[in-house]
Amino acid sequence: MSNPQQLRYSKEHEWLSAAEDGVSTVGITSHAADALGDVVFVQLPEVGSTVTAGEACGELESTKSVSDLYAPVSGEVTEINQDVVDDPALVNSAPFEGGWLFKVKISGEPEELLSADDYASFTGN
Repeated sequence: MSNPQQLRYSKEHEWLSAAEDGVSTVGITSHAADALGDVVFVQLPEVGSTVTAGEACGELESTKSVSDLYAPVSGEVTEINQDVVDDPALVNSAPFEGGWLFKVKISGEPEELLSADDYASFTGN
């Protein structure tokens, strides 16, 4: 699966949509979902909480391991994807669509995020 060109990517394998009214959507990449295996549990930050770029803000548990979820940007969480909490397999089946994780009102300009092509080079895909 190719990485959508309109998104930006972190080296921790999260993606970030372009901001609409200052709010961006966050998810994990198909590369990360494939590496995790079947996701069985998702712990997301609470709505209203503040996340900090590069810091853990949740967890993804698969049949293989537990991995931290890192915030690609700093800001306030405005929404979580309850569908993913109820059905964690969406992270594997639709990482760039229905498997998004949370929305964040960004404080400051995101730094150190990669373009789709740069992320593909980073992961070797």
